[in-house]
Amino acid sequence: MVPLKDIARVVNGLSLVAKEAIRRPSADTLIKGAILSATDAAGLTKGNLRTLEIPRAAQTDNSNRNNSHGNTGSSVVYFDNHNRDTDKDRDVSESDTLPSPAVDAAVDLPVASTSNPDSHSQSQFDAPSATSTRAPSALIDVDANSRRRKPRERKVPSTPFSRAIGFAGLGAGLAWGTFQESAKRVLYGTPESENSQQAVSPFLSERNAERLALALCRMRGAALKLGQMLSIQDENLVPAPILQALEIVRQGADRMPKNQLNQVLDAELGSDWSSKLTSFDYDPMAAASIGQVHRAITKDGVEVAMKIQYPGVADSIESDIENVKRLLTYTNLLPEKMYIDNAMKVAKEELSRECDYELEAKSQKRFRTLLSNAEGFYVPFVVDNLCSRRVLTTELVPGIPIDKVASLDQETRNYVGTKLLQLTLMELFIFRFMQTDPNWSNFLYDETNKSINLIDFGAARDYPKEFVDDYLKMVMSCGNSDREMVIEMSRRLGFLTGMESEIMVEAHVQAGFVVGLPFAKRGGYDFGSTNITQSITNLGATMLRHRLTPPPEEAYSLHRKLSGAFLACIKLQAVVPCRELLLQVYDNYQFGNLN
Repeated sequence: MVPLKDIARVVNGLSLVAKEAIRRPSADTLIKGAILSATDAAGLTKGNLRTLEIPRAAQTDNSNRNNSHGNTGSSVVYFDNHNRDTDKDRDVSESDTLPSPAVDAAVDLPVASTSNPDSHSQSQFDAPSATSTRAPSALIDVDANSRRRKPRERKVPSTPFSRAIGFAGLGAGLAWGTFQESAKRVLYGTPESENSQQAVSPFLSERNAERLALALCRMRGAALKLGQMLSIQDENLVPAPILQALEIVRQGADRMPKNQLNQVLDAELGSDWSSKLTSFDYDPMAAASIGQVHRAITKDGVEVAMKIQYPGVADSIESDIENVKRLLTYTNLLPEKMYIDNAMKVAKEELSRECDYELEAKSQKRFRTLLSNAEGFYVPFVVDNLCSRRVLTTELVPGIPIDKVASLDQETRNYVGTKLLQLTLMELFIFRFMQTDPNWSNFLYDETNKSINLIDFGAARDYPKEFVDDYLKMVMSCGNSDREMVIEMSRRLGFLTGMESEIMVEAHVQAGFVVGLPFAKRGGYDFGSTNITQSITNLGATMLRHRLTPPPEEAYSLHRKLSGAFLACIKLQAVVPCRELLLQVYDNYQFGNLN
């Protein structure tokens, strides 16, 4: 029999619709879109797969802009100052298309894995990973050769009502899946599973997990961003079937249709935006959680990357997160001591910053200035006349993502690993201003210039001087295996309250010592021979059971970045002089008030 709490999920999901319906008048088009959102999210409909073949029928005016691939199926549109409309109609041959970028593009992820150094995240200039060998389900369309979900071209639900309908449809779909799984178990018994949560709860079926992944890919926005965050967690925290399905989420979101894309560009840059360009590629380089990236060339001949935000995403952050929180609460996916309310509060603040492209442009310019004299780093310039709050245009830079550097020689891997850790220490302890997204594809290695090109500054933030002072002391204490100082700094920073059990304190201290291993001795630390991630995972499970307080707000983004730097070095199997880099910072650091 289906538990009452599962029926409650349907009721609560549908209540979202009722609340929005009361606040908003319904229209035929709104109802039609709402039904589409609900059925799609519930898994009853699946939409159309995105294809590169475009119908040959010529159209005019705006319809040409919305279907401007041309007769050959090319996605690049060329513009002319004298007759822009004619140029939107012209056929584009394969020889006319733009040369391929230095790297492909797919997904923008905020977090690096803490459990598997080979399970990495991608960003706006990285191809999706094809390393997964998990068998796909019929619910998710997957390329048989690459085991990757085929991207779809689907309109982004942009109103609170349509997004609420989507979540309600997802809730109904999950409840129906639970009913199906319960009936199957009544008839055939509970299936064997290595995961205890999956064996106990019919809610955690593979079918339901895939419904969740499909809905997040369609919804995009904060919902997809949180799904991507969950996708990199260890199986001790999130059940295996959920992780398996969420790996699909990491491969990228659905993509905006061209008419919706043009509407965003017109609204943000004006209807004459194409007059500033020589060409624009309607095939996105990346389709991520908040927006998608397109390649273009300006009238000055500059090759640029245009990041275009999905409509309605910024306005739906709070409601999306509340709906995801409600789903997590219903499913009991996460342990109590994860302090989900605190994590969601931080997520809201971070996502609000990431949706403000004007703020990101300022952050990128600030980093460009800070690193202007730093050898081995380059920050691309911002193209101001093609920027707004929802569109960000920057110089397109070459390079390969950090994980691809792993195939290069040892000397290069050591160099790149050293520069990454040096950058991380500079950001925190010198600038006190850090780009906290550790996606390896935010760091593009240009082998010709032996430089790391840095992109994507939406997650950049400042850190208070007092916090940085204490954190530097704690890092040194961890490297020196100074137990008493680690405990003292942890209490000052807010990781401990002073009332914890000895089990908790010991686990916390040992976790600090593990993280401090690379900084313990002079001479290069060999990240290729480390088991740091496994040790931290084991200790983390203990701390989740016994801790009395959530970590300080600053720690969420900071530890995400620090773990990403370590994981990059592990992936590269780099030998890095970590202690020397830390001492260089520590010996020149000025503690206390700078005034």
